[in-house]
Amino acid sequence: MLLSPTCFLIFLVVLNFVDTGQVLRKIKKSVRNLQLQKAKQHLLTETGSSHQPLQHVREGRIHQQLNHFNRQDVSTFPQRFFVNEAYWQRPDGPVFLFIGGEGPIFEFDVLAGHHVDMAEEHGALLLALEHRFYGDSINPDGLKTESLADLSSQQAVADLAVFHDYISQSFNLSHRNTWISFGGSYSGALSAWFRGKFPHLVYGAVASSAPVKAKLDFSAYNNIVGLSLMNEAVGGSVKCLAAVRKAFAAVEAALMGGNTSQVAEDFGCCQIAKDPDDQIELMQSLADIFMGTVQYNEEGVLMSIHEVCDVMTNRSEAYEEEMEAYNRLVKLAQIYLSTSEEPCLDVSYEKTVKHLMDTSLQSGRKTERQWMYQTCTEFGFYQTCEDATCPFSGMVTLQRETRLCPVLFGISQHSLPRRIAFTNTCYGGDNPHTHRVLYVNGGIDPWQELSVVQERTEEAEEAQTVFIKDTAHCADMTSRRITDRVSLKKAKQEIEKHVASWLKTAAEEKMEKRTV
Repeated sequence: MLLSPTCFLIFLVVLNFVDTGQVLRKIKKSVRNLQLQKAKQHLLTETGSSHQPLQHVREGRIHQQLNHFNRQDVSTFPQRFFVNEAYWQRPDGPVFLFIGGEGPIFEFDVLAGHHVDMAEEHGALLLALEHRFYGDSINPDGLKTESLADLSSQQAVADLAVFHDYISQSFNLSHRNTWISFGGSYSGALSAWFRGKFPHLVYGAVASSAPVKAKLDFSAYNNIVGLSLMNEAVGGSVKCLAAVRKAFAAVEAALMGGNTSQVAEDFGCCQIAKDPDDQIELMQSLADIFMGTVQYNEEGVLMSIHEVCDVMTNRSEAYEEEMEAYNRLVKLAQIYLSTSEEPCLDVSYEKTVKHLMDTSLQSGRKTERQWMYQTCTEFGFYQTCEDATCPFSGMVTLQRETRLCPVLFGISQHSLPRRIAFTNTCYGGDNPHTHRVLYVNGGIDPWQELSVVQERTEEAEEAQTVFIKDTAHCADMTSRRITDRVSLKKAKQEIEKHVASWLKTAAEEKMEKRTV
């Protein structure tokens, strides 16, 4: 087995998030960096314990088939994984598999998180598998369009099945070792789909904030962002949402009125957005600030919903001077630039396209091109603003969001509905009839619209759900914290009960088989 000792954490992806805008991706990166700091502190504490988990982590590679569905194609790629044996009660202890999504995996994925907390309690072997074509799990030519044909969720689910067999042989596992899979956002969907397609391999699955339903025009995303900005339980208000709407209308009016130079100066843009495409980039970037705030609320990055609404409504004493909605949005953009330490707001559409066209791997662990390909071929997930409920700019249309598919990959816009319909046929959409899959969602998370929630399900025994009314995207996946909301603490306890119940039932079933 290709295993080698791992060095200390260098970088990390806590969770994998599906998003599109440049600013939203940068906010995600900030979340990642903050979680890295917390992970280091956690691990420094653990190093003094008897387990010393860092010493038990190993990195490995498995040579996966590029195309599992073409037996004549023997091409392979190296797929990276991590193993943590610190808590494993050999030889019959369970196996907890953390599934990677649209980004690289890191040592952190088997060292910290709610699934690691539970692994310690149940004596589980911890695994993390990187998604094909992301991180280090990619061939040198993997980003070329012709190579991306082997990038799909179906191939990824097949990877998981092959990995299951590989690990079982490497560690002499048997039917006595109960497998539980975990994932968040896209990888949460993969967790549910793995259980659905291979129920004989994985006994139960936790799917956090999992968009299991593909959707071409995901206008509901921005509708929920607006509702969250109104939600008083998390610091929102009707006044806040109204101010946001007015601010975007004012910016759009200024652009349409030809005041592009003044707008660029006000919002600290790197370029003057004279071209319509650049203007849309600007509007998307400003919307991203609110989208990122809602999606990662109370993660300590940028601001919370409460703080953003303070800026937009002048509720805080720090903003005594009455400001118009436009100026409040200017202030918010300044705070974003200051917090992110960016010199200016890049609104060049041409630069965005050039970045997505780049097929080299030299610029680091890229994710944008691969994920764009998956949205074009499988999922959609385009967060448009044509619906009247959207609080931002109607300039962000489905036509604009999907036109990159033919430009980047030669994929016709007309083919997208058919491709997305196939995905839902393959997995069952948001009514998948899966058994022993726990769907966990937050009440202010926009992605709940594409997941499984209790209210939608007629067969309650088949859809096990946890709904946390006042938390955001994948909030349940972090390690237990004193600062967790009461609702989040209860949700984590409920998840723990489900996992413990699955393991107990699995053990009882094995005992029955032995006595027969």
